[in-house]
Amino acid sequence: MSDFNPEVELARLKTQTVILRKKVYKRSRLDRYKGELLQLKHQGATTAELQRWLKDKRVKVVWTTVKRWLDNNG
Repeated sequence: MSDFNPEVELARLKTQTVILRKKVYKRSRLDRYKGELLQLKHQGATTAELQRWLKDKRVKVVWTTVKRWLDNNG
């Protein structure tokens, strides 16, 4: 006979899912320039212009990273 209990197994799997889905926030390199980036964006700077500004600050990122960061922070 099997001791398999689907309710217990499902509860175990759900608990694992919660643990696996917990997001770990890793600070972005762009967080350091949050104030400046948001001010430039509000003044009308494009994502590509912000990318070039960051390049002048020796922060190498692709424009999609800047766009994603703005979507989350702007």
